[in-house]
Amino acid sequence: MVGRQALWPLLKTGIFTVLVPFVVGLWLPYRVHWAYTLPTDVLGGNLLGYLIGYLFLVLGAAIYLWCAWDFAVTGLGTPAPIDAPRVLIIKGLYRYVRNPMYVGVLCLIASQALFWQSYPILIYMIFIVACFHLFVIAHEERHLKHVFGEQYEEYCKRVPRWLPRLRVR
Repeated sequence: MVGRQALWPLLKTGIFTVLVPFVVGLWLPYRVHWAYTLPTDVLGGNLLGYLIGYLFLVLGAAIYLWCAWDFAVTGLGTPAPIDAPRVLIIKGLYRYVRNPMYVGVLCLIASQALFWQSYPILIYMIFIVACFHLFVIAHEERHLKHVFGEQYEEYCKRVPRWLPRLRVR
């Protein structure tokens, strides 16, 4: 059961999700693909690429939604930088990597690249990876260090930024 305190953050998280991760992770890759690719017969493609693409789609959506839930319910905030959680989230997927929400969005983009077998989407994904990394280093980590201090520094020592370790420390 979700407490009343988390309902407003959940609503704001839903709005942010439609405006940012949905656009960056699904709508823009689709537009990039069709802007730089001639229409092809979708049924004539690689079945394995489609299946792995759908797997990444489901995985990316599940990762993002789980993290968004934790932001709203545990952190009483949203994924939007202007309305960040008030509590440092170190549970759930945040036990394995510091930025699972970004990883979820990258899985959505990868799903489109695999599904459409699209080099333009792959190039777009590389651009987005660079943007995410620069944003995390230049803004997000500094902000979290300022807000949460030593608690965040200890968290950074235990949990990697992007790729999970095989076991939790």
